[in-house]
Amino acid sequence: MRVLIMSDMEGVSGIVTWEQVSGGDPMYDECRRLYTEEINAAVRGAKAAGATEIVAVDCHGAGKGWQFNSFVPELLHPDCEWVAHHPWSRYTEMLENGCDACLLVGMHARNNTPDGVLCHTISTVKWRNLWFNDDLVGESGINAALCGHYGVPIAMVTGDEAVVRECREFLGDGFTGVAVKKGLSRFSARQIAPVRARQMIEDGTKNALQNLSKVKPYVLSKPTTITVEVDPADKMRDFIGRHGVELDWQNNKAISRAEDWMKAWDQVWNWSF
Repeated sequence: MRVLIMSDMEGVSGIVTWEQVSGGDPMYDECRRLYTEEINAAVRGAKAAGATEIVAVDCHGAGKGWQFNSFVPELLHPDCEWVAHHPWSRYTEMLENGCDACLLVGMHARNNTPDGVLCHTISTVKWRNLWFNDDLVGESGINAALCGHYGVPIAMVTGDEAVVRECREFLGDGFTGVAVKKGLSRFSARQIAPVRARQMIEDGTKNALQNLSKVKPYVLSKPTTITVEVDPADKMRDFIGRHGVELDWQNNKAISRAEDWMKAWDQVWNWSF
């Protein structure tokens, strides 16, 4: 069994402020360790379920030299390989070569979620709302659509209660949801202690991968429309001149249409190293 882990930092137990997830800030080193240990928990669960190859992709934009490079290498489980410092949502090698399932670890809710800890979509500015056809999604939806384009299902989602609830909206009830904290506001939460949270993730991973018949890839109907609601209005300029993207200036929306999700996404999301 080949398993991909796509991870973010904001959904990890113990994390509630931007200062904890920003590269170089005083609390960041501690939170890198919290982050890495939740990855290790998922690796242990995947191995217990029979995984023979496990690759984890660091999807957290911490900035500076830590951009998509926040794992603590010496702490990583030895049976896990990892992808660091690769453009966001652009690692597809394992998906292209055959992957049985993806695990989303440490996810956060989409922008404007009242009980979503550190909620945002792509950026704390510019992306106010994002739709794939009629589905209102956040970053978990982007990861799921990327995997779905290659026929790979999301088996598990971990993070706060809000992101697990959000994923039920477009993935259905088949995946395993592991909520390691309950948001009280954007910057506060009632949390499960990291040691217990890791055991929940390990157990959840094992259960999810042993029940893959319950999950299906998230595949958007074709042709596909991607709509980005932009805020503030001056950020609309970032989408000027992009092939296949229509600008609705009155409603501050950039609309990308194409024959499938990947082509529509390529039009709206720049590839950059």
